[in-house]
Amino acid sequence: MSPPLGDVARSIARLQVRADALLVSRGDTVLSTQRDGFIEPGEEQGLFVHETRMLSLYRCRIGRQRPYPAAVSNIRQDHWMGYYIVRAPGQGGEGGEEGGVRAASQEALELRVTRVVGEGMHEDLDLTNYTQQPTSFRLSFELDADFADLDETQGERKQKGTLKRRWKRSGDGGELRFDYRAEHAYDEQGHRGTARTERSLVLSITQADSPPLRRGRRIWFDIELPPRGRWHACFSWKAIVDGDTLEPPCCTRTRDGDGDGPGSGDQAWQDEATHFETPESRTLTPVVIEALERARGDLAALRLHRLDRGERAWTVTAGLPMFLALFGRDSLTAGWQSALLGPEIMRGTLPALADCQGSRDDPWRDEQPGRVLHEAHTGPLGKLRFKPKARDYFSLTASGLYPFVVAQLWQWTGDRDAVAPLIDPALRALHWLDTHARDERGFYAIGTRSEQGMDNQTWKDSGDALVDEHGNKCEQPVATCEEQAIVYAAKLALADVLRDFGRKDEARAMRRQAQELQRRFNEAYWMPDAGFFAMGLDPKGRQVRSIGSNALHCMALGIAEAELAPTVMERLFQPDLFSGWGIRTLSSEHPAYNPYAYHRGTIWPVEHGPFVVGGYRYGCHAEAERVCSAMFQAAALFQYRRLPECFAGHPRDDDHPFPAIYPAANVPQAWSASTVVTMLQAMLGVYAHAPSGVLYLDPRLPEWLPEITLRNLRVGEAGLDLRFARQADGTSTYEILDQRGKLEARRRAIPFGADL
Repeated sequence: MSPPLGDVARSIARLQVRADALLVSRGDTVLSTQRDGFIEPGEEQGLFVHETRMLSLYRCRIGRQRPYPAAVSNIRQDHWMGYYIVRAPGQGGEGGEEGGVRAASQEALELRVTRVVGEGMHEDLDLTNYTQQPTSFRLSFELDADFADLDETQGERKQKGTLKRRWKRSGDGGELRFDYRAEHAYDEQGHRGTARTERSLVLSITQADSPPLRRGRRIWFDIELPPRGRWHACFSWKAIVDGDTLEPPCCTRTRDGDGDGPGSGDQAWQDEATHFETPESRTLTPVVIEALERARGDLAALRLHRLDRGERAWTVTAGLPMFLALFGRDSLTAGWQSALLGPEIMRGTLPALADCQGSRDDPWRDEQPGRVLHEAHTGPLGKLRFKPKARDYFSLTASGLYPFVVAQLWQWTGDRDAVAPLIDPALRALHWLDTHARDERGFYAIGTRSEQGMDNQTWKDSGDALVDEHGNKCEQPVATCEEQAIVYAAKLALADVLRDFGRKDEARAMRRQAQELQRRFNEAYWMPDAGFFAMGLDPKGRQVRSIGSNALHCMALGIAEAELAPTVMERLFQPDLFSGWGIRTLSSEHPAYNPYAYHRGTIWPVEHGPFVVGGYRYGCHAEAERVCSAMFQAAALFQYRRLPECFAGHPRDDDHPFPAIYPAANVPQAWSASTVVTMLQAMLGVYAHAPSGVLYLDPRLPEWLPEITLRNLRVGEAGLDLRFARQADGTSTYEILDQRGKLEARRRAIPFGADL
């Protein structure tokens, strides 16, 4: 059990673990800069639009000085501002090394940069002379574009195109245009042809109080300011992608999503989604509230607006800065894990993936009829067919998750009109799994057919994620334990949907298939001597005896037999797996363990939310609460209470007083954001069944979360305000503060597979 605040509170006071880059984003546009707000040549820095680095260099000088960043911060995920100061030129020198910052404070010339991103970027530049003397100087910017694909910022450049730069003066303003053209003759597994792309970036300078001049990569303004004098200019960055002109935001002045400005739709969802309140201040509760509020904001910020199906049906990109695309498993996972906030992400993701569902046999993409999309990217490498990134199916997981999430949408909304069109895509996904991904033993595994495919297409999809007990990479395909759990849960959940839609024979058959899979799974994967499930079965049917977090999913999704649950729980919390901050992807005693390896030692928050749901439903409340405590204490130490994609698996001890971030972790990450919502849902015992008009509740609040209120929890057409509280005897109660619409709340714990 965690202390009320204790050591964690003191750590929070002196530490906030953070990444190096600043990120401003909306939809398909991301600005990634240094911590000073500008762009130096290097990995992942730039203005990216549709996974294309439009702006690769952006520096600022006032005279010969780089302005000092006095404060830089996001106002919102899509809105950023920085205050910069230098010693006003002519006020006793240019600052230099001797007391430069202090002199700049006393004789300040301030540059304020305000940015908003949308489909491009708008900047307001404001200079103020805070001295009592006139000053004159040159404000200059060095900038360039390279149109690299997001993948190329971390590796070899593959596309080779032509880049033209054009400058045009207009009145007191000007326009700098970068035009890029590339083509690629491809020959990929029978696919031949020539692919082309044309992408442009146009910088328009308007409302400038002095005219811009340009030479090479530099644009500058010669400025004279009297005491208290001000200067202003607007920079509008417009992207053009294959003939489609994307209009950038027109002004940075809009705040908090008012009116039709940037973020207005996102703010509407945040206003409508479930809110969290507490009167607590001496426990971990404030951190829980902040993490939940941050999660809601991050999910809204990751919205892919071009795929909206309306204000209440939209999907999310997987994470920033690298995963800017529609994903199968990531977007599905974020959707169902965040259902406590509202069903909007599920409503948008499921039809978007149905539109992209496999329809033909294409080995290069690993596409087959019924298979659910893995990723759909819009960057140059996909467009030019260097890789099958524009649409690939390199995932076994997504096809199992799809029918599972269809069932989750049904449970939370009871909306026949929304769910009915999704049943056939769900059945096609299961048919693909049963026809193409089931081995001779009846378990689910897949190998790639593509020359550029992913060898490992399971939950942990990095190339070296699956290792045997000696540390050797496993021969593919491996039927991993978590993939069996996903298919089991999908069939069990979709059976209930089929029953409710009057397809009772299909429902009974599907439930029997799930039960048979569960029986065979527990026989084939259980390792009695280890008290644990094997990570998988290799192509010869032998157990992969490595110990890792894969078994979390067997608990989360209910495929583990109930009598095995206590033994699995005991093993999961041994020091080699449980670090104190979370459960490692691979045991620290394994020969291949590395605390920084993507799937061989790091800790992934996304695995913990569903696991807590499973733990509570197996009756393992103390263990589930321990995981929640660890995750929220980790969130307390990360900047903005935001859990990253993954973090290092060091033990929580005196030598490791805080967790290290995995260097390439995406932050924010959709499924890391959503997992904190799932943890709260589990602790409150929330189980929605909108088709029957019932909300089941079984709260078990820990000491460090003695009270919490949920505002506007939505189930079907109803909305509730609920207060949960821990009593002196350790039990928990709930109180309905307000209810809108018809819904019955019942106190009852719901196990997996319950026949409601």
